[in-house]
This record gives sequence, C-alpha cells and structure tokens, in this order.
Amino acid sequence: MTLEQAQARLALYEAAEAKVLAGQSYSHDGVTWTRANLAAIQQGIAIYERKVAALSRGGIRVRGVVPE
Repeated sequence: MTLEQAQARLALYEAAEAKVLAGQSYSHDGVTWTRANLAAIQQGIAIYERKVAALSRGGIRVRGVVPE
C-alpha cells in the first residue's frame, strides 16, 4: 500500500465518522455505515493513521531479523 492509498482510505473513514457523528448514515462502495458502526469506523481510523505514519517515515521498520 502506498502512502497516497493509506491517506485516501483514512480520509474515507474520517468522512464516515463525521457523517455518523452528525446523526447521518454514510455510504461508500455499496456499504452503508450508521451509528451502530461507529466503533468499527474509529478502529479503521486508528489503523490507517498508523499506516500513514509508518509510510511517512519510509515504511515499516523490522528489528531483529537475520537475513538468510
């Protein structure tokens, strides 16, 4: 996943959260999100915030791996 893709996905989740918190539903790609889905939306935001942060640093760091 590229940084741009992660940022776009994060923006979709943030738009869904804003609509749902305002008491509206949000639809994208045939899926409708409502207040009942708020926890899942916020979990998606957290996931994509971490992805954006990692990709902004140049990728995911792996420590303690010995190449074969």
